[in-house]
Amino acid sequence: MYTNLWTSDEVLQIIRTALAEDLGDGDHSSLSSIHADKTSAATMLVKADGILAGMELAKAIFQEVDAELLVEILFVDGSAVSNGDKALKVFGSTCSILRSERVVLNFAQHLSGIATATNQLTQKISAYKTKILDTRKTLPGLRLLEKWAATVGGGQNHRFGLYDMILLKDNHIDAAGGIEKAIVLADEYVQAHKPGLIIEVETRNLCEVEEVLRTGKVHRIMLDNFTPENTAIAVKLIAGRFETEASGGITQDTIVDYAKAGVDYISVGAITHSVKAFDLSLKIDK
Repeated sequence: MYTNLWTSDEVLQIIRTALAEDLGDGDHSSLSSIHADKTSAATMLVKADGILAGMELAKAIFQEVDAELLVEILFVDGSAVSNGDKALKVFGSTCSILRSERVVLNFAQHLSGIATATNQLTQKISAYKTKILDTRKTLPGLRLLEKWAATVGGGQNHRFGLYDMILLKDNHIDAAGGIEKAIVLADEYVQAHKPGLIIEVETRNLCEVEEVLRTGKVHRIMLDNFTPENTAIAVKLIAGRFETEASGGITQDTIVDYAKAGVDYISVGAITHSVKAFDLSLKIDK
């Protein structure tokens, strides 16, 4: 999925869209105050503790702006960094560096925030078999990068979109007329149109878990907004027949309790939709 990511057409389009949004008809602040021939070195400074993500992307952005900019990555993506570290250096046209600055930082701060938040959760449950999953709660147009950042932080990817897994949620179940009907219809669809496509079903209580167990035909059961106690009961009922996923309002304060309950996965939308930007800055070297 992430092979040759930084030279892919999709990432190149993201970079060009971001640069066009920022540059418009020119960086008039730099053009008006800095001679076109001036060159500089600049350093990306780390101002927090966490997991770095977006350095290869930063390099791609700098070189999209100006192919002659030289970028030295000092901490690779996935590195644990501390306040005071220097993440990368860039050398070349001062105006080119400044044209790149905000786009580079916007991506690096956001992606490092995702990697850091994911890593904090994975570390909390490292003693258990449970794995952290991301969700589709991503910024439009940035899902590829955000899901990549979650893996940098030690998480795993859930489905990328509506196309690569069937997830029967409450609205599907209610519209279809119940869990059994929804599962049977989904299974028939897979056999006829998408052989091999995984089916996951969301359950809202233990009665629905039992209904799924009677129906079968799924790969994973989601336990949505269950308490840790009911999650443990559900895991015992399922008894390894299907994968299990806990979801819904799980936080750093409660995640260990859900991992103790024995689920295979915990999905956490907050690692993308509510992430705090990681503190980075880019400074021209004096």
